[in-house]
Amino acid sequence: MPIIKILPHAEYCPAGAEIRASAGTSLCEALLENNIAIEHACDMSCACTTCHVIVRQGLASLNAADEAEEDLLDRAWGLEPNSRLSCQAILAQSDVVIEIPKYTINHAKENH
Repeated sequence: MPIIKILPHAEYCPAGAEIRASAGTSLCEALLENNIAIEHACDMSCACTTCHVIVRQGLASLNAADEAEEDLLDRAWGLEPNSRLSCQAILAQSDVVIEIPKYTINHAKENH
């Protein structure tokens, strides 16, 4: 069972964390199942960027991003070459290290 190491984030995971999740699980599902309340405004349907994460280690062990995810990522705050939507990033057998960006673009939460 792979380990997901979450780097510290002031709102979602102040001390950082290490969680285990089954291969075939999305990063978003794994975070939510382990009480890390990452935003996911579109209910994990690949329609927003609120669950954006940066994969610091283990990117090659995740499934490849499809065109829809890549198009959405262009709108994510703090986009980096190793950015993924956690709802679309599926775990394989290797461990990963992720960082949740400081900000998200969530128009519903921000009352726009």
